[in-house]
Amino acid sequence: MMQLAEKLKITDKAISKWENRKGMPDSGIMLDLCAELKISVNELLSGEMIHINEYDKNTEELLVELAKQDELKNRKLMTSMWTILITSAIFYVTILLLAVNILKEGLLLGTVICVSTIIFVIAGLIALKFELDAGYYECKKCHHKFIPTYKEVLFAMHMSTTRYLKCPECNKRSWAKKVMSK
Repeated sequence: MMQLAEKLKITDKAISKWENRKGMPDSGIMLDLCAELKISVNELLSGEMIHINEYDKNTEELLVELAKQDELKNRKLMTSMWTILITSAIFYVTILLLAVNILKEGLLLGTVICVSTIIFVIAGLIALKFELDAGYYECKKCHHKFIPTYKEVLFAMHMSTTRYLKCPECNKRSWAKKVMSK
């Protein structure tokens, strides 16, 4: 184990985590690890030796499992996005109501309103990043699935997670709907 760790320039604790199924190798070292172990990436990911006649079936199963994991990750990102938005909105409204009722007027009231607004905007920008990182947008006209830039999403008109975007495939603007898988 120590020799493998040295060859891959990682700690033996990382290898121990893999062996105990508490983690997976980083994608950046998977090919080197497979070369050292003289196995395929498919065998590494499945955790067993694969006979040539089972290779295609095993590859398909791994691809389906990876797609499921990606979809689960995307759903978690969307849940995080909604949690951030709802929590920050409640916080923002509560702070504003308290500040207006307690402070009435003055410089301190203005400062509280400005600071809470800045926090609310930052939370919204973070939530938008989560939305962008989760899944794809699907063009309503040609059904092409794509990932726009953060700037495009930020400045696009929207209704919830459906945004008015230009499709890179058909070059037409439409209400692109958020989808979790390709």
